[in-house]
Amino acid sequence: MAEPAPLARTLPRIYRLPVAVLSGVLMALGMAPYDLWYLAFPGLVLAMWLFTVAPGGVLAVGTGWAVGLGYFGFSLGWIIEPFMVDAATTGWMAPFALFGMAAGLGLFWAFPFWAAAHTHRAPLATLVLAWTAAELARAYVFTGFPWALVAYIWAPVDAIQWVALIGPHGLNFVTLALAALFAGALRGRGRIVWGGVGAVGVAGLLFGGQALVPALQDLSDRPVVRLIQPNAAQREKWDPARVPVFFNRQVSFTEAPPATEGAPPDLIVWPETALPMLLHRASEALGIVVDAAGPAQVVVGIQRAEGGQFYNSLAHLRAGQLAHVYDKHHLVPFGEYMPAAAVFARWNILGLAARAEGGYAPGPGPEVLDLGPLGLALPLICYEAVFPQDVQRAPLRPDMLLQITNDAWFGEWSGPYQHLAQARIRAIEQGLPMLRSANTGVSAVIDGAGRILAALPLGEAGYVDSPIPPPLRVTPYSRFGDLPVLALLFLLGAVVFLTERRFGN
Repeated sequence: MAEPAPLARTLPRIYRLPVAVLSGVLMALGMAPYDLWYLAFPGLVLAMWLFTVAPGGVLAVGTGWAVGLGYFGFSLGWIIEPFMVDAATTGWMAPFALFGMAAGLGLFWAFPFWAAAHTHRAPLATLVLAWTAAELARAYVFTGFPWALVAYIWAPVDAIQWVALIGPHGLNFVTLALAALFAGALRGRGRIVWGGVGAVGVAGLLFGGQALVPALQDLSDRPVVRLIQPNAAQREKWDPARVPVFFNRQVSFTEAPPATEGAPPDLIVWPETALPMLLHRASEALGIVVDAAGPAQVVVGIQRAEGGQFYNSLAHLRAGQLAHVYDKHHLVPFGEYMPAAAVFARWNILGLAARAEGGYAPGPGPEVLDLGPLGLALPLICYEAVFPQDVQRAPLRPDMLLQITNDAWFGEWSGPYQHLAQARIRAIEQGLPMLRSANTGVSAVIDGAGRILAALPLGEAGYVDSPIPPPLRVTPYSRFGDLPVLALLFLLGAVVFLTERRFGN
C-alpha cells in the first residue's frame, strides 16, 4: 500500500476506529426510513479516505471491520424487534443478535480493506473491486443476506433506476468507484482531476437515472387487485382470543365494496400466515374466504404440514377451488429454521424457529402462479423479496411479482420501510409490477419503475384497490442477472493481479 498522506498525522490512531464506525453510521443513514443519501455517500467517501491514511496491516483490516460494524449495527437495528415479541423468553438474545450480526457482516467488509492494503500499484482500485466482490458474496454465501447493499443508498432518488441495466451489484461497483475518486481527491494528489471526474460521475448517475424513468402507463381497463392488511400485532397474532378478530376483519375487507366507484377486484391478496390454522384443517375457513371474494381469485398466506414437516406457504384459490400451493424455499436462518439445531439446543438456544424442533422445511424453489386472464405471477413470501437472484431463477418470466409478508416481526421503524424499499428495487430490476400485501404494512402496488401507485400506511388496518400495472419492460438485468458484474470483477481483478506481479513492490 502507498505511504499514508500527510493528513494522516492529523488523525491520531486512537480516533481512527471510532471515526470508521461513524462513517458506517453515516452510510446507514441512506437506508429507509432516513433516506439521507446526501449524507450516506460522503460517509462512504470518508470510509475510503480512512483506508488511504491507514498504515496497512491490522489497522486497515480493523478500519474496514469498524465501518461495517457501524453500518450494519445502525441499518439493521430492527433485528432486535423479533426477539422482543416474547421478551421474557428471547429478549436476552436481542443485543447479542444485533452485535453478532453487525460484527459478522463487518467481516465481509474487512476483507476488501485487507486485500487493498496488500496492493502496491492501485490500492483504491483494488478496494473498489474487492468491496464489490464482498457485497456480491454477501448476497450468496451461507444462504445469503443482501439486505442494505451499498447501492441502496440511491433508493430515494432516480439513480436507483440503474439497477434495471446493471443490477444492484453493478450499481455497487459504480457507487464505490465514484467514492474512491473523491477519496483520492482528499489525499491531495490530482485533487481537481479526481474530484472533477467524481462530480461528473455522480451527476451522471443522478440525471442519467432520471432519464431512465419510463412514462406512466395507462391503467384504464386493467384488472384490479385488492390488498388486505389486517394489522395483527405479532404479540396478538396467535392469541386465541384475538385470532377470530383478525380473521373476521380480513373477511370483511374481502367482501367490502370497492373503496371508490371503480370496478370490483379481480384478485384479492391476504398477507403471510393470514389464516390461523394448517392448510389440511382449513377447508371451512377457505370456504368462508371464497364466499366473501365472490368471483375474484384469492391468494392467502397459510402454514401447512406434510410428512412431519411444516411449510410457510401461499395458497391460490380460483373458481372456488385450491388451484396451487407454493412453499417458501428461501428461509430465514434462526427465524424460520435453526442451522445446526442439535448444537444450539444444548444451550437451550432455539432462536425464533421453535416449530417442529427446527422450524420450517424449504420448498423446492421458485414457481409461477397461473392467474388465468390476469397473467403469471411469481410468488415471494416475506424475506424472498430481498434476493435479486431468487427472482432471476423464476422458471418463466412472469407478468407480475406477488409478495405476501408479515412485517410485524420488524417493528414499526426501520425494518418495514427497508423491506418495502427492497421490494421496489426488485420491481425496477425486472421491469415488473409488484403487488405487496403486508400484515401490518406497508401494503403497496408498485409499477415496473418502482413507483408506488397505491399503498396502506404502516400500522393501519384496511384494504386498498388498485389497477394492476402491466409489465413495463424486459430489462438487461432481467436477462443477464449478475453474470456481467462477475465477469467484470474477474477481468479487472486479473489486471490488478498481473500488474502487481509485473511491477512487484
